[in-house]
Amino acid sequence: MPLPPTVRVKLSSEAAGTISLTPVVVQDLPIRELVEYMLGVAGKDEPRIREILLRGSLVSGASRFRWAGWEADPDGLREVLATFPDSDPTLVFACDRCLRVVLRGGRQAIEIARETAARRSLFQRESFWDRLMQVMAPAPPLYAGYSYRDRADRYTRELAHAEAEAIRAAAESVKFSTLRDQLRLTAFSAADLYAAR
Repeated sequence: MPLPPTVRVKLSSEAAGTISLTPVVVQDLPIRELVEYMLGVAGKDEPRIREILLRGSLVSGASRFRWAGWEADPDGLREVLATFPDSDPTLVFACDRCLRVVLRGGRQAIEIARETAARRSLFQRESFWDRLMQVMAPAPPLYAGYSYRDRADRYTRELAHAEAEAIRAAAESVKFSTLRDQLRLTAFSAADLYAAR
């Protein structure tokens, strides 16, 4: 069966918590948008996406999507998949394209969004983001693939002890106390960097 332009989807919450009744929302999603949710779960794995379309159910983040499943036309699906970017290992990391950094290695990851870390007070010359990118710049991170969930290319980099300490010292310039405390108290030894195309 050819891919329809839109799919009627029942959308409900899968958020963990106390027992609660959440409304089910019915909406017509463009097929490309529905496939994009699938890419975040399955990557560009055509057989798996065909299986999800046939099953008619997908959990993405805190949302559950349900629809009347159907056997997808392989050519139509390939056409939709071709509109999404592929991984490109030849892309070199550029600090100015970086959107988010996730510091890993301790019990919990520390997520740092550019818009949060780039804020600075009136008398600051450099933001925490500026200092973080200065630490990352000398040794470029390795390409780790395209993240459909984040709509960005993902890079990874191990951090030397001195680099982790430089990031920890720069935490003083972070405007938000929760992030500042995480940077001071949480161990980390590697970074995942997400860059826009």
